[in-house]
Amino acid sequence: MAHKVIITCAITGSVHTPSMSPYLPITPDEIAEQAIAAAHEGAAILHLHARDPKTGFPAPDPELFRQFLPKIRAATDAVVNISTGGGMTMTVDDRIRAAQTTSPEMASLNLGSMNFGLFPALKRKTEWQHDWEPDFLESSRDFIFRNTFSDIETILSQLGEANGTRFEFECYDVGHLYTLAHFIDRGLVKGPVFLQFVLGVLGGIGADPENLMHMKATADRLFGDQYRFSVLGVGRAQMPFAAMSAGMGGHVRVGLEDNLYIRKGELARSNAQQVKKVRDILTGLNLDIATPDEAREMLGLKGYDKVGF
Repeated sequence: MAHKVIITCAITGSVHTPSMSPYLPITPDEIAEQAIAAAHEGAAILHLHARDPKTGFPAPDPELFRQFLPKIRAATDAVVNISTGGGMTMTVDDRIRAAQTTSPEMASLNLGSMNFGLFPALKRKTEWQHDWEPDFLESSRDFIFRNTFSDIETILSQLGEANGTRFEFECYDVGHLYTLAHFIDRGLVKGPVFLQFVLGVLGGIGADPENLMHMKATADRLFGDQYRFSVLGVGRAQMPFAAMSAGMGGHVRVGLEDNLYIRKGELARSNAQQVKKVRDILTGLNLDIATPDEAREMLGLKGYDKVGF
């Protein structure tokens, strides 16, 4: 079958994405509206967090998720992917609560602890949507985004084994691929696996084409033909790395979690705007866009009829 590209759209973002744009969805209604619009533009997978509608701060409360998940399901057939990354202030128990109680087809899983430097954004922004944002960005100088071996084991056992949820394995550096290979060797992860190469976070691997080639070559050695991959380029790297991934036989991720702009100096007005832009790029490369059901088949997902929302 000809290569069809899965578009994932990350709708609102975690604590890693302060709401520095008025277009970032915050309330459950806004999240549902933007997710539905992104799916209608061609996103087969919707990567979802929740936020406190009063403060804009990312929140793990499953009841917030239940305010938008049924609306998304009623209006689209997109695959729902609930984050277990949550935010740097949450415990692993906090981070898995929503996915535990809603049993989605997919959940994200970060494969290593790391520095996660957001403070450079302080140089680029002087107006904020919420009062907590500048102090939070400054605090990222001295914070470790925790994903220990024990944390990963907890998420694998309590979501993968218990709920039949499959994972988007988020790989911020080459060592994360070896961590995943370790869990495969132990029998805690069954292939084929879906990798999300994340390039451009300060503290992770940089957004350089050579680095993506190295990540892909390493995955080839470790996993053979038992994996599929997607690429997330942070900020201005979003669209160039989407095109590069698709040209290498991979898939793409866009969305306001990863990049607030549609072009240099212009804020994206919605997630759907970014999905349309990447879809146009892929169409221009003579590549077909995968439907949600085609994504389910490629990734071995359990189906929308087996979720808990």
